[in-house]
Amino acid sequence: MLSSKAFIRQSLEIHLFFARIMKEHAFFLQLGFTPRDANYFQQANNLRMEFDQLLWEVVGLSNCVVSCNVLESGEIVTPYTLRAENTSSYLTGVTIPTYITEAEMKLACGEYVIFNPMLEQSVSMLNQRAICLITAIVDFKTNILNNVLSCNMFTANYPLLIEHILREAKLYLNMIVRIQNREEIDVDKEIYEQELFWNRIMAEHSKFIRGLLDPTEDELIHIANDFAKEFDALTAAVEEAIEKCLPIDKITDKSLEATKEVRNFNTQGTEGLLDCKIRSIIIPLLGDHVLRESNHFIRLLKKFQKID
Repeated sequence: MLSSKAFIRQSLEIHLFFARIMKEHAFFLQLGFTPRDANYFQQANNLRMEFDQLLWEVVGLSNCVVSCNVLESGEIVTPYTLRAENTSSYLTGVTIPTYITEAEMKLACGEYVIFNPMLEQSVSMLNQRAICLITAIVDFKTNILNNVLSCNMFTANYPLLIEHILREAKLYLNMIVRIQNREEIDVDKEIYEQELFWNRIMAEHSKFIRGLLDPTEDELIHIANDFAKEFDALTAAVEEAIEKCLPIDKITDKSLEATKEVRNFNTQGTEGLLDCKIRSIIIPLLGDHVLRESNHFIRLLKKFQKID
């Protein structure tokens, strides 16, 4: 059973990362709808604003509570997040509350959480509301995917991208439900599952970038394609390790090396998008979004290396 301190810290750290990811998913979805599906645009907008509110409340509880390695990992915000939000808001007309990002940039870490029953109760109530909200966005994404696959809806988002963000929402939901139930995590099992999940995510990021670049961006398309192949191979290696009960430490090392490389590629890509030096149909916030996810995976892999 999770201790009260672990419950508070793990809950807030997961929300700081995933609530921002979810609100951006809603943003990406709303940009992809046609005028016929204005009601879906509005639903996505409403979900985005609800996650804005959730994240804002999380930030209010997190100062001097979350661990330094999470705050310093670049998975919560990056040096580009604020500018990416401002630019993406300017390009789309969608209002993005950048005060949340500014507040996150000022958060201080705390290695020793002082037990506070009121804080624990606040986090528990927040988790329960989050479970309802995450369930709502899972249902929304599922509905969109079903409509797209049955040719009842056109969207500018790839079907694979919708599947991709649905998987991330389901992971978020599963993690918060488990924490809310005070469930201890099986670390050995977690290594295999997390590496399988995030290697696949990294592969798909590269495939999306490859497909959203202008056809004239030959070099970037080639690099993205190479990353997609590399992470597909790593995903297959983890699947084999799970199936045959093989050790995963060497795969972890290779995954970390590859993720650091793709992190650098994502960093350069985000800079290029913000400086208008890359031809593409990529909204700048998507560049920062995938950069944060690569930073998240790097932190997990470093933790797994210590366990190995």
